[in-house]
Amino acid sequence: MDKIQKVLNKLDELDISYEIIRHKAVYTIEEMDELKELENYEIVKNLFLRDDKGKEHYLVVLMKDKRADLRNLRAQIESRHLSFASEKRLEKYLGLETGAVSPLGIINDSEAHVKVIFDKDLVGKENIGVHPNDNTATVILSFDDLVKVIEDNGNKVMYVDL
Repeated sequence: MDKIQKVLNKLDELDISYEIIRHKAVYTIEEMDELKELENYEIVKNLFLRDDKGKEHYLVVLMKDKRADLRNLRAQIESRHLSFASEKRLEKYLGLETGAVSPLGIINDSEAHVKVIFDKDLVGKENIGVHPNDNTATVILSFDDLVKVIEDNGNKVMYVDL
């Protein structure tokens, strides 16, 4: 089963309504901005981080045009020094490749190791666009349903002001 179908099966299993939009492969927020079919949706960006000991991993989800101040984030979540995790760790913990990072990658985190951190600006949004673990499509769903997927997997969810 391919990555997209695995995500869609999970959404169907949880009775989550969604829309899927297939498009050319995109690797950056700038490339997503060029896709006319996504212009009416709230596209998010995702940062996969680790602490300096490599023991804690975080997936930070924020609006596409916001910047994450890692010092500020570190203080809010009471973490050790944060940095971007390697592609190897991204594959190990979320089963994802660079360019396809998504909060839906959590369904591949069978041990619920990764903590998901949402910017509070996302709360209540109805049309959030995220990759279905593949950068050739975007799934549109509500913020509440996105949280439902993560909580169903057993991962810790945190909220911060970015």
